[in-house]
Amino acid sequence: ARGEQARDAAARMGNVNLEALEEQEALSTRASFLEAQMQDLRAARAALQDLIERMNAVSRERFEKTFAQVQEQFALVFRKLFGGGKAVLRLEEGADLLEAGVEILARPPGKEQMSISLLSGGEKALTAVALLFAVFRSRPSPFCILDEVDAPLDESNIDRFQAVLREFLEQSQFLLITHNKRTMRLADSLYGITQQEPGVSRWFSVHLEEAPAA
Repeated sequence: ARGEQARDAAARMGNVNLEALEEQEALSTRASFLEAQMQDLRAARAALQDLIERMNAVSRERFEKTFAQVQEQFALVFRKLFGGGKAVLRLEEGADLLEAGVEILARPPGKEQMSISLLSGGEKALTAVALLFAVFRSRPSPFCILDEVDAPLDESNIDRFQAVLREFLEQSQFLLITHNKRTMRLADSLYGITQQEPGVSRWFSVHLEEAPAA
């Protein structure tokens, strides 16, 4: 009976795999390779996390410094453009410095302090220009494009806009897209599109220093 049980057990085990030792060695080599790969990945992940933490620390420091500079300049430029008033940049409370939203609070002369979303169209445009110029003063750029920023402005605001713009002409070159004649007089050169013939567009340029006096 015991012999029959042994034969049954052997039958259930199936045929003997003569290559089992070679397969075991191959699997062992493969396991060692994968373990080495996993260790490399863990090390790379740790290095990336350390790099991200260091970059975030530097970014927070630089952002905080730049934000303070822009905030200070924003208040100064806002007063110049509006002839008074007060403007404040405020970070979202409780949020990470690198992910926090920025709220713009403005108080034009004779008005209560309010969010920029509650200002009139002209006031919004002038506040946006103040913020742009504040960034320029903190981080000067050699070139800037302003597209129809003066469109919502009345004549008095156009004069203030031009006065502030002149302060930046020595350090930056501006390309102004505008239909305002008062703004055009500030430019050195004018470029435009005309249709002297119906359906045929042609571009022209005028260098104001070379143009004959009217």
